[in-house]
Order: sequence, then C-alpha cells, then structure tokens
Amino acid sequence: MNLLFSNDRRGEYPDSWYAATATLPAPFPELRGETKADVCIIGGGYTGLSAALHLSQRGFDVVLLEAHRVGFGASGRNGGQVGSGQRLEQDALERLVGRDDARTLWQFGEDAKALIAQLIDAHNIDCGYRPGVVHAEWQAKDVPHNHAYADKLRNEYGYDQVEPLDRDAMQALVGSHAYQGGSVDWGAGHLHPLALAFGIATAAARTGARIHEMSHVHNIRHGAKAVVQTDKGRVTADHVILATNGYLGGLERKVASRVMPINNFIVATEPLEDPSRVLAKDVAVADSKFVVNYFRLSADNRLLFGGGESYGYRFPSDIAATVRKPMLEVFPQLKDAKIDYAWGGTLAITMNRLPFFTRPADNMLSASGYSGHGVALAVLAGQIMAEATAGQAERFDVMSRIPTPRFPGGGVLRSPMLALAMSWYAMRDKIGM
Repeated sequence: MNLLFSNDRRGEYPDSWYAATATLPAPFPELRGETKADVCIIGGGYTGLSAALHLSQRGFDVVLLEAHRVGFGASGRNGGQVGSGQRLEQDALERLVGRDDARTLWQFGEDAKALIAQLIDAHNIDCGYRPGVVHAEWQAKDVPHNHAYADKLRNEYGYDQVEPLDRDAMQALVGSHAYQGGSVDWGAGHLHPLALAFGIATAAARTGARIHEMSHVHNIRHGAKAVVQTDKGRVTADHVILATNGYLGGLERKVASRVMPINNFIVATEPLEDPSRVLAKDVAVADSKFVVNYFRLSADNRLLFGGGESYGYRFPSDIAATVRKPMLEVFPQLKDAKIDYAWGGTLAITMNRLPFFTRPADNMLSASGYSGHGVALAVLAGQIMAEATAGQAERFDVMSRIPTPRFPGGGVLRSPMLALAMSWYAMRDKIGM
C-alpha cells in the first residue's frame, strides 16, 4: 500500500482547519525532463524544506521533489506543538546514550525551538506562535514523577521554564476533571503548522531552491552521482537527502526497517461561545495516555483536539466519530459541540521514540521517525543534514549514534505486530494500569 495516495486526493490538501485558514502559496511546477543539482531532496515537509533553505543559503544548487504539495503530510496536519527536548525524558536518555550525549540531545531540543523562533522572525512567518505546553497526568500516582522531572530539568539542566501544577491548578487551567495534576512548560509553545511549512517553503524558494510539486519519486539509483527518478523527470545529483518520514514507502529498506508509519486524527469544533470552559489560557496540552490526547484552542476559538485509535493504514470512514470519543472523555461539556473539520495524517515512529538519522549510502542522508515530537525537531533535522552535506557532520553524528532497533517482523509483519502492541497499551489506558 502506498500511503502517499491511500487516504488523500492527489495534490489536494486535506479538509482541515489548517488548510482552510492558511494562505496557500502558488503551486510549484512539476518536474519534467532531466536536470542536475548539487543536492536532491525528497520530501516537502519540515525536514526537506528546512534542508533546502539552509543548503541554498550556503550556496548549494538544490532541487526538492514533493509528491503532492509542500506541507502536505504530517508537517501540515499535526497538533502544532513545539516541544522541549526529545520525545524521551532526560533520565531515560541518560540511561540509553550516556550523560554527555543526553545533555547534547537536550541542547539540540533547545536549538530546535530557537531555530523555529529565528525562522519566524527572519522570514516574517505568520503562524501564530504562542508559549505554553501542558503535560497533563491522568493518574494521581504519576504526578510526583512529573514534578520531580521539572526539578531535574531545573537543577541538572538549568531549565527553569516548567511550572508544576497540582490537581486544583491543573483543573483551573484545563477545564476537565480527568487530570490529576502535571506541569506547564512555558519555554515550549504551539503554532499553525501548515503556515510554518508554507513560510519555510517560500523562504527556501527565495534563496534559490528549485521546488517541484506533484513529482513523485519512485526510484533512486545510487552511485558517485545519484539518479532520482520521478514519473516525468529525473535529477542527477552529488548528494541526496531523504526527508519522507511516514511516506517513505519502498524507497529505502535500511530506513523502513526502523521507521514505522502510523496514522493520527484531529478535529476542530465549531467556535466555542466560552472557550475558557476548556482552557483558561492559550496553551496547548498533551496528556499521559499511551494513545496521547493533545489539544489547544485555535485563533477563532475552536477546540483543535487530536486523538483516537486506528491501527490500519486506511483512515477510518468517520474520523469525527473516532476523535469525538476521547474528546468527550476529557470534555464531556462539549457533547453538543458541532465538529466542523476532521482530518487524518500519517507520521512515523521508531521503537524507542527517538528520530532515526542515518547514511543509507555514501552520498545520501536520511532523518525521520520523530514520533509525534517533530515540529521543532524536523526543522532542526533539515538544518543538521544541510550542515553534514556541507562537511560539518558533528551534530548529525551525535543523532546517528542513538541506537535505533529494528521493528520486529521487518517490513512485512511490523504493521500487524504494532497493531497488537498498540491495542494492548490502549487497553491499559482504559483500565488505568
């Protein structure tokens, strides 16, 4: 199954609140015929667009190929949360990679947030950035660890932006009795993800990157010069950057064995008469369930709520119903709220929920598997791969040292095995284990 075309109409953005409210750029031309470039980038999401921008700024001749439209995939459909650090907490990272690399990975997370802010400022990207991401705990027994982690970040990493919340403070901020406490990270934030993608694409094109939409790559021939083949053209390049994330398909088996595509779903309610009933402040929230619920208010006072379970590669026939169920678990007061938009998207995860950086070939770099933490990290990944292409691979090498296990079952059985595992953890959520 080719996820590029399984759930979406070719070249059309999903019927999302993001697509309805962003100013779409003029289409970039399809690649036709043969061309040459210093670097060919495959994928027009955050990673590819950031790589194109940073390489063009360094003077490289860049061609970027996107099968649909820029920002079409997870980069334009996600929850918009710009989180701190990595997907794993620092104590888990210290056990996995050692204290020194864990500190470096934390700094990369800080670099990623700073890069988002710098790009917004430098290129006048109107994506509505707001500070504040809440980490909400379903179970009271998990609140002490949440607060201890805030202490660890402050005492050992010098990060003092996390405010612990007890049950009363949490429920004063988030209008739900579901949460027993948690914290709010004021150094993190949220934004309009599709507008961010469009802004980076526009900046990359202005600096000289040649962007081609509707240019599906179906083959890469490796060699001293790589040949990247699309339906109607091909690019001969000195370097290739693979930036496809959940839409990799069969392009590179070395990556596919460690990076798994999964689907996620979001709804936007009608504008709420009293949005303070759900959020007292303009913050984003992610909770502690294994199948995470995440939500925030839109600029026009809708609740944007992500969640729900689907373990096949096809989107459910009724996305609104799929997401409404967890939404009402958190906010039963919205039982009469109309759903105006409902959409799905494909992201990618790894076994350890950390991004997978690798060199599939001598002149090819790949970064993917952001595991729901990709708004900032994917943009940083593009910058890191631009550096490595230019011969400055220190940050790339740190990321590539992270041990990334293969999924059990390889490319054939990984999906049904993941479905079994996800079903198990979803059951644990339901029974409160």
